[in-house]
Amino acid sequence: MYKKILVAADGSEHSIRTAERAAELANLQGDGEITIVYVIDGEQSKSDVLSEGDQVLVEQRRQRRLKPIEEILQEKNASYQINIQHGEPGPTIVKYANENNFDLVVIGSRGLNTLQEMVLGSVSHKVAKRAKCPVMIVK
Repeated sequence: MYKKILVAADGSEHSIRTAERAAELANLQGDGEITIVYVIDGEQSKSDVLSEGDQVLVEQRRQRRLKPIEEILQEKNASYQINIQHGEPGPTIVKYANENNFDLVVIGSRGLNTLQEMVLGSVSHKVAKRAKCPVMIVK
């Protein structure tokens, strides 16, 4: 049913729960593959560099955000890979999902940037509206 699963991750609690659901679905298939997509938007990238001051520290911070997600997938013996994208999160996730023919996108209902969600609409809403495959929104 869902062999090729895309998990949108930003390190928030909601994205950690998405990893749990995606691992369960992948394991139901026995050979499901998960791709974690982490989108670095321009504003976040600038603020990361300004707050950390060093590209190596910025990269370490990003890896720390993904670590709990990787740990869950490893614990559940789910096959996964990580893909880093640059751009505005909603459109970038949709473009990546549509171009790579995923069977399912799993995304959290809220991310790290609550101000952006209030002003622009949530990333999960944008993905649900525009992705060509089913989208599971995890609360």
